Amino acid sequence: MNNTMNISILLLLSFLINSCGDNNHKQQRLNNPIVLSHYPSAAHGPSGIVRTVKQDRKGNIWIASWKGVFRYDGKSFSNVTAEVSTARFFGVLEDKKGNFWLASIGSGVYYYDGKSFHNFTTKDGLAGNQVTEIYADKAGHIWFCTDAGVSRYDGKSFKNFTTKDGLSSNSVNSITEDKTGKLWFGTADYACVYDGKKYTILRHEGKPFKNVRSIIADKNGNIWLGGNDGLWRYDGTIFRNYTSQFVGYIYEDKNGNIWTSSDSVVNRDFKHVSQPPTQTKSWILSRYNSKSLSDPSTPPEIIRSGEALIFGITEANDGSIWFGTLNGVHRYNGNRFTDFKTK
Repeated sequence: MNNTMNISILLLLSFLINSCGDNNHKQQRLNNPIVLSHYPSAAHGPSGIVRTVKQDRKGNIWIASWKGVFRYDGKSFSNVTAEVSTARFFGVLEDKKGNFWLASIGSGVYYYDGKSFHNFTTKDGLAGNQVTEIYADKAGHIWFCTDAGVSRYDGKSFKNFTTKDGLSSNSVNSITEDKTGKLWFGTADYACVYDGKKYTILRHEGKPFKNVRSIIADKNGNIWLGGNDGLWRYDGTIFRNYTSQFVGYIYEDKNGNIWTSSDSVVNRDFKHVSQPPTQTKSWILSRYNSKSLSDPSTPPEIIRSGEALIFGITEANDGSIWFGTLNGVHRYNGNRFTDFKTK
């Protein structure tokens, strides 16, 4: 990716986060829980920016957007946060007890137990009020990526980790836990791993990984990193590169395929394009199958292109792939795309 494109993407991502930082003064702090008897219905899904899409244990699709957090039950949409907050939401997580955590920009995090909402901010110990991602570790702790460090919630209180503790940056984008219990952090500066005692910056050929936007551990224990340096896989011994293009999101489906969103894909093979690119420089939804995973010189399948941004990739129980863009949420069933911007 050339420097001009790199700068443009970073400026856009920065705008998406920082432009909503002044939203905090509009929020009323929830000293007492807000109880709702029902979800406010919505005629359709969010029409604006969607950052995260998740499916809960009951099969409902949860969508974190700038228009609120929406729930889709397979037939209709509800705006879950319409009567709770006007914040712009970036993340959704269902914990092991079935409760939901909703990450907002400027208003901290909202906890929803199915009956009432509670708002947690820096006044309660959260590291920062700009929360971009939420992650649950194997022990059941909830982690929050913020612009002022990372917070861990044990059910009673928050414990924060910052550069003073060894974290490579206070602006944390993504977290994952490997099979050994080590925590891997993608940050705005350098990616690092925490073994319980110390933080180690991740390097390839002596160079640190910069601005890692997404980091996951796959079913085989490999660590995947996506960001300024492209897409990389670490098998515990070596790092392998799959593309040098900027990667914003990584997801592994049930069959072990790796899905990514990137600004473009090198060595494109349009024989397998479900939707041909409409722009030279646009974000692309790609799928790495067994062939392209085993041989990095084999290009991935290009599933979708022409979007300004793609985030929040997830696979539903029926095998369909959902993802968010600047223009709402989309579903791909293997043959066609459906958007939900109208009824």
